[in-house]
Amino acid sequence: MTPVHFSFSSAFILGLMGLAFHRTHLLSALLCLEGMMLSLFIALALWTLQFESTGFSTAPMLLLAFSACEASTGLALLVATARTHGTDRLQSLNLLQC
Repeated sequence: MTPVHFSFSSAFILGLMGLAFHRTHLLSALLCLEGMMLSLFIALALWTLQFESTGFSTAPMLLLAFSACEASTGLALLVATARTHGTDRLQSLNLLQC
């Protein structure tokens, strides 16, 4: 495994571990998701450049578009949660009250 592949793999794993273990605020969970998507985008873009395959050249752009949609949806949920509950702490959210 090359150092470039190792760095993007470790960035993805660190984002996944942050999402799994550090779930205090909704904003920190969204940041971990964005870090994971960024590492996937860069790894996929480098993979298509390395193999010089034109068939997979649109895959990084599609991933980036889905990542932008995920970020906008997450920020909309963050604003809605902050307005209704007054905080973005995940422990204060209760699905039974909705």
